[in-house]
Amino acid sequence: MLQNMTEGEPLKLILPFMVPLLIGNVFQQLYNIADVVIVGRTIGVEALAAVGSVTPLFMMTMVLTIGLSNGCTVVTGQRYGAGDMEGMRRSIGTCTVLSVLFTLFIMGVFHLIIDPALLLMNIPAELLADAKAYVMIIVDGLFAMMGYNLLSGIMRSLGDSKTPLYFLIVSSVVNIALALFFILVLGWGVPGSAVALVIAQAISAILCLAYIYKRFPQLHISRRDFRLDGPEVWEHLRMGLPMAVQFSVLGLGIIILQSVCNKFGGQQIAGFTAATRVEQMALQPMISSGIAMAVFTAQNYGARRFDRIREAVRKCSMLSFGFSAFAALCMFLFGEHIIGIFMENPGPEVMEAAHMYILYTVPVYFFLSQIFIYRNACQGMGIGLVPMLAGLIELIMRSGAAIYLGDVYGYVGACVASPISWTSCALFVFCAYRYFVNLLEKQYRA
Repeated sequence: MLQNMTEGEPLKLILPFMVPLLIGNVFQQLYNIADVVIVGRTIGVEALAAVGSVTPLFMMTMVLTIGLSNGCTVVTGQRYGAGDMEGMRRSIGTCTVLSVLFTLFIMGVFHLIIDPALLLMNIPAELLADAKAYVMIIVDGLFAMMGYNLLSGIMRSLGDSKTPLYFLIVSSVVNIALALFFILVLGWGVPGSAVALVIAQAISAILCLAYIYKRFPQLHISRRDFRLDGPEVWEHLRMGLPMAVQFSVLGLGIIILQSVCNKFGGQQIAGFTAATRVEQMALQPMISSGIAMAVFTAQNYGARRFDRIREAVRKCSMLSFGFSAFAALCMFLFGEHIIGIFMENPGPEVMEAAHMYILYTVPVYFFLSQIFIYRNACQGMGIGLVPMLAGLIELIMRSGAAIYLGDVYGYVGACVASPISWTSCALFVFCAYRYFVNLLEKQYRA
């Protein structure tokens, strides 16, 4: 069901929207966690390290498609908030064409650069074959991932966060079942996990498409909606490209961090991989509140309701702070216990590596929580420059800290790279939001 967020108490609108989104994001993470658990417990620590060593490359392909689709669908949400149904359908058509072209471009680039990229990531020789097979299967199945992210993004931009959740739950179950079948029954090893992931994503995309076609005639687009014209394309690229750049530079920063960690050997790679997977699960409430903030802001910006934007940002900032405190507590109390699920009888080196990462990152979750709110608020208002610059700041600070501190302090230095980048980025997005919301409000009042 589509939802108009331009009227009513902001938090009462955001929370019901956020809950299905949160559950969906949790299930999205279960994709990765299930793969890692199955690989780690059925094949072994070396296989887990192989998947972990190349995961940032796989994440790069995913975040690029997510970045473009999320940025473009902001326009869809703004037009829906303004009551422009014809423009909304034209936006959906434009989003689709741009996403297809962008996905083809990404696939081509990755096929050209994969070998030197793996070499630059310092992946141990014994892990290289499995690592390459895993990431290339993901790349070749990128249309499935793009399809789900685009269609679910369109539905969320129009206020429907529940439907994508239902389809994601189905595909998560399929992913786990297929991964077990491909690895344990067919003996496909690490590649079997990647094949299962692609098939599951394809199923979720097909379900989204069928649902939209059947239930929402107002979203049906005709051939003329796919026609690209200069102003229409530019309006979407103005939002989509900065978001894609933001997500890509974040992914590049993580690749550099992973490359530094890869120098320390398979045990550290496995510990780092397990800890970051648990962390991603703990961060989902903050991430979900940020996405809800972007949808709410986009619709209210379309309606020129800056008072509602300010109120929502203030309340969601406090809410996200509570989420960060809860996530920190869970990671300190249960993080190491959960890490044990990923491997059968993990060695002391693996557990020590995981513990070290948790110790240094958890205390700065507060800064990370604020990034999600203020960055997404700027995105919803159409200020694509802020998320892009925020991503560049994270890239510079994370990469610089990882390379320098990794050389000086070893694995510990790599662990503090992300906290340094989060703190720097949080200060920037807070100041940027305050500046631009005041500027835009004055412009529209004048």
